[in-house]
Amino acid sequence: MGEPFAERLERLAREADGELAATSDLAELEAWRVRFLGKSGRLTEELKRIGTLSVEERPHAGQLVNQIKGRLEGAQGQRREALAARAQEARLAAEAVDVTLPGRGRWLGGLHPLTQALRRIEDIFAILGFDWAWGPEIEDEFHNFEALNIPAHHPARAMHDTFYLASGGLLRTHTSTVQIRFMEHHEPPFRIIAPGRVYRADALDPTHSPVFHQVEGLVVAEGIHMGHLKATLKEFLERFFERALSMRLRPSYFPFTEPSAEVDIGCLLCGGTGCRVCKGTGFIEVLGCGLVHPAVLARIGIDAERYTGFAFGMGVERLLMLKDGVPDVRLFYENDLRFLRSLR
Repeated sequence: MGEPFAERLERLAREADGELAATSDLAELEAWRVRFLGKSGRLTEELKRIGTLSVEERPHAGQLVNQIKGRLEGAQGQRREALAARAQEARLAAEAVDVTLPGRGRWLGGLHPLTQALRRIEDIFAILGFDWAWGPEIEDEFHNFEALNIPAHHPARAMHDTFYLASGGLLRTHTSTVQIRFMEHHEPPFRIIAPGRVYRADALDPTHSPVFHQVEGLVVAEGIHMGHLKATLKEFLERFFERALSMRLRPSYFPFTEPSAEVDIGCLLCGGTGCRVCKGTGFIEVLGCGLVHPAVLARIGIDAERYTGFAFGMGVERLLMLKDGVPDVRLFYENDLRFLRSLR
């Protein structure tokens, strides 16, 4: 005669209780649940045996199975909470969280408008096939003046009055110095831009600053002419200002280019009809340019009979003032968050 059904259930329950108490993590608890309470678990198998009992025994046996199942499920829930709490404590101890430290704030910042403009200019010229070049801000007279066809007696030096250092160096007045240094170590053909900070002994007023930002460009190759220069600048300006523009080259003079020109674009405010901003001319000056002077190429050791080139230079602050209608260059340096946020 086999073991009575009720005794077998009680023995199963005691075994389940013992194994439940021995579980050490949630994975072991889940294995215990499958083994005892799952669809193919041991308690389910006992439930199937009820059909072998007599009609009189079946109601009591079913009730007993349900009681044991309910008790085991309750014990399982309590064990799950205990193991989860233990795992949380172990995780916190491992992370060594110091709850007395201040919270990690999320500071909402942004790039300065000049930085954004510089990056935009660099991106546009990258599309046009230009590489970047950089050089020192503390320069010597050769790279800042003499190599650019500006000897000591040249009157153009008055326009580039700068800050001289006790060491004998000076703060560069333009990033043309980078072009000279690049040509000293590279053979044509090449296309580069030279972005950076420059210095001049100017008073700080609405349109001038003793420190400002420039981007200069240089292309040297065989057969370069003014048509290449004009097409490059028109493409750049229309991309930067995000509109179709009328553009003209107005004859000018720079010691390091010949011929030289100022670049004017149709007034952004009046569309060329004439207004206070363009002084009734319909045009606004935006940058200077020209074909590289043969004397500059020869001084660096580049064959001026074989190679020609063009160069241009622009003030980043001026372009941004025109694009966004900023009336005073000093606003870029005063760190007024209301102004800076307005240009995001």
